[in-house]
Amino acid sequence: MFAPDHPIVHPAQRPTVLLLHSSASSARQWEGLVESLQPRFRVRTIEFHGHGARPGWQRDGPFALADDAALAAPLLAESGGAHLVGHSYGAAVALKLATLHPAHVRSVAAYEPVLFRWLIDDDTSPGAAQGIVALADAIRDRVADGDEASAARRFIDFWCGSGAWDSLPIGRRKAIATRMHAVLLHFDALFGESPGHAALARLRMPMLFMTGARTVTATRRIAELLRHALPRARHEVLQGMGHMGPITHAAEVNCRIVQFLGAHALSGPVLEPSGEPA
Repeated sequence: MFAPDHPIVHPAQRPTVLLLHSSASSARQWEGLVESLQPRFRVRTIEFHGHGARPGWQRDGPFALADDAALAAPLLAESGGAHLVGHSYGAAVALKLATLHPAHVRSVAAYEPVLFRWLIDDDTSPGAAQGIVALADAIRDRVADGDEASAARRFIDFWCGSGAWDSLPIGRRKAIATRMHAVLLHFDALFGESPGHAALARLRMPMLFMTGARTVTATRRIAELLRHALPRARHEVLQGMGHMGPITHAAEVNCRIVQFLGAHALSGPVLEPSGEPA
């Protein structure tokens, strides 16, 4: 929560914050952060295709990050500019939005953006990409066999550790299993493309990248690549947590996000002299 010396801002003057959830989750993962931000910010959430109350992707043709980013674009336009917060897949979408609409993104706080294309293109650490490709293949095979629950088990245990799936309530397991088709679309989109190094390097809004100290090899390597590609951004390792830190250690992660947003509440994007989006 905000310290008592932070005044409550009149609703008409509150900067907008848009929260973007992870794969197989929903906007509900941000309930604690919403409560912490509301005294000073106008908080908005969306749910990606096939998640929460939103129907799955129905169009023909390949699915891309831009298709989920398009769900958030109207909120950016109507607010006149927003701060973006994303976790995992939602963090990758946040970065895509920043490259597509730099004039409307005031800052980005990203917890372990899953820029899998960066891993595939990284010749120095092939094992990181191989682990992710193997995960996607295992989920795809299980979904093709009609066993979404087994696919969800593989997904959750990979990111959260062995036995994590069995620890979830039955209702939660059922909800996650129904999202496995959408999760496969996320993998396909992330394997096909991620916001490029050059496109991100051209952005000038404040950016915070957070990584859990106990995360998996793939996202640890992505964090290293981000530090190299974006040296002007802030990069932090949060102790005691893994890839699902915003859920398993919500209070700690939310506190850091609140601090970051409080410091940059009045910030606006600064573009390259051309003023063109990346």
